[in-house]
Formats: sequence, C-alpha cells, structure tokens
Amino acid sequence: MKIEDLKKEALQKLEKSASIADLENIEKEYLGKKGRIRELSLSLKDLDLEERKQAGIKLNNLSNSLKEKLELKRKMMKLMQIQEKEEKEFLDITIPSPKIKRGHIHPLSLARKELEDIFTHLGFSIVEGPEIEDEWHNFDALNFPLNHPAREMQDTFFIKQRKREELSQNEKLILRTHTSNVQTRYMEAHVPPIKIIVPGRVFRSEATDARHEVCFYQIEGLLVDENVSVANLKAVLESFLQEFFRNKEVKIRLRPSYFPFVEPGFEVDMSCLVCNQKGCSTCGKEGWIEILGAGMVHPNVFKNCGLNPKNVTGFAFGVSVDRLAMMKYKIDDIRWFHSGDLRFLKQF
Repeated sequence: MKIEDLKKEALQKLEKSASIADLENIEKEYLGKKGRIRELSLSLKDLDLEERKQAGIKLNNLSNSLKEKLELKRKMMKLMQIQEKEEKEFLDITIPSPKIKRGHIHPLSLARKELEDIFTHLGFSIVEGPEIEDEWHNFDALNFPLNHPAREMQDTFFIKQRKREELSQNEKLILRTHTSNVQTRYMEAHVPPIKIIVPGRVFRSEATDARHEVCFYQIEGLLVDENVSVANLKAVLESFLQEFFRNKEVKIRLRPSYFPFVEPGFEVDMSCLVCNQKGCSTCGKEGWIEILGAGMVHPNVFKNCGLNPKNVTGFAFGVSVDRLAMMKYKIDDIRWFHSGDLRFLKQF
C-alpha cells in the first residue's frame, strides 16, 4: 500500500470515529509498535537510498500529523462529554435547598443542663454515682429502718442474686430509688466542707400514670459545713427556683414532714406561677404547689458516713427533674418524656 493510500484510509477512519475507544483503536492500528506505519517503514529497505529517504520523510510526517489529529479529536470528545454531563447534572444554585431535618435536645436534657448551670454558679460541684447500688448506701446509711415501706418489693427493684438471704446489706443490689446514695458515698470519701449536686436516673416500682413513671430523673443536693442552718437551705432553694423559672417573684414555704435521712424534714412548696397565688385548678385553689423534699442531714447519716455530727451540720434536698420540666414547659403527662413521639420532641 502506498503512503498516500495509507494516509487517506487513516483520515477516513479518524473522521468516522465516534468515541475515545475508536481513537485508541486507530492509534493502535496505525501508530502502534506493530502498526501499519511501522510495517510500511520496514519495507522501505528494498528502495534506493534517495527513494528511501523521501519515503521516510513522508511516513514521519504522516505519523506526526496523525498523532496531532488524534489528540485534537480526543480533546474535543472529552470536552463534549463534560458538556453533556453538565447539561444532565445541571444545578441551579438559585433554587432554595431542601430543609435539612435537625434533631432536638430532649426537654429533660434541657432542664438538667440548666439546673447544673444554676447550681454551679451557686458554688456546687456536680457528682455522679452508680445506678445499681447496694442496700447499705441506698437505705441503711441514710437511716432507713429495715421495716421502712420503701424497702418493700412493690416500691423497689431488687437485683436477682443467688442466696440473697445470706448476703450482707452492702452486698445486696438494687436499682437506686434516689440519687441520695451518692451523698453517702461522697461523705465516706471526702471531708467537709462539702457542696455537691447529684443528677441522674432513679427507679421506683410503682404504677405508671400522668404523674408517675418507673424511671425518672432527680437532682440531689448536699451541703455540709460548720453552722449550716435551715436559713441557708431556704436561701439556696429559693434562689435556684427563681433562676430556673426566671421569675424573681417565686416564693417558697417549708412544711414539716418526715424523711428518715433528715431531721427536721420539710416538704417544700413554691408559689403557683399560673395564678400568682390567687388560687387555680393547677394549685388546687391553694396558691402553693409542692415541689420537693428537703431537711437538715440526720446525725445518724453523718455517723454512718464517718463524720462527727457534733462538728458539722448540713442540709440535703431532692427534686424531680421531670416535675420541674413539666412545670416549666407546661407538659401535662410525664409519659411523654419517654414516648419517642417526634411530634412531642420537635417542640423543643
């Protein structure tokens, strides 16, 4: 085949090529090590010197020209591919993007974080402890007698253990009924002054309704030092409630009550924020709402924890985070907190 015929054939195939794969086949057929141009160049040895020289120049020009045309068409094809892709995947940046679904902080987490911030500013440290507790730290160290109703099966979740009747009180395990277990552990390991709050989950074996759950959150407070009085307790409780409800008009009152671990003990009521103490259905027409329990730490509790009640005094209080959140966010049923219903959670 003459050089001109080879050139004509290659250019025709190049013109008809429709893909990069076609170009690669043409390049291999004509420019490869075993390609048509290489074969033709090997056949020039039978020509005269001058003819071989002229033919060599023509083959070299053909090779270079074909390489340039192949590269040019390859670039054009790649550019067309990019343009086609852009047309198919066109993105109009002026169109508003779809709204991204975001999670929400759980109302109990919101309430707990705010309570922790308030007590931290009041000088309290945040302490945590075990949810599976022994009876000693949950009951005995807190001055609960053996026949106290809270220790019965209908009020407490007991951990099943082999030969439980042979175990001592600090070996029998339960799900803690309050976070007060941490105050006994903390006093065993630290010396006064002590100023802590203990947030966490507690468990009660009781019927579930709009105001009661088997699992809820509580914050325990403990302050132990010299000459601590009921006046100090009242000041701390009033300050924290005013901050939490963002209302400086909040007032509290202490009503005598019995708790094994405090003496004297109090039920703490706060002024009704719905009616401003005028009387409404929320407060039962009384103007006051029961909010928490508190009192001065019982001398027996100090003794059980290795402290001398003659040298120190202190107060303790416990409040349900769930109840505070229900009041603040106007939630009418405690069971909403653990329902997993997004219609409820998206409100916060």
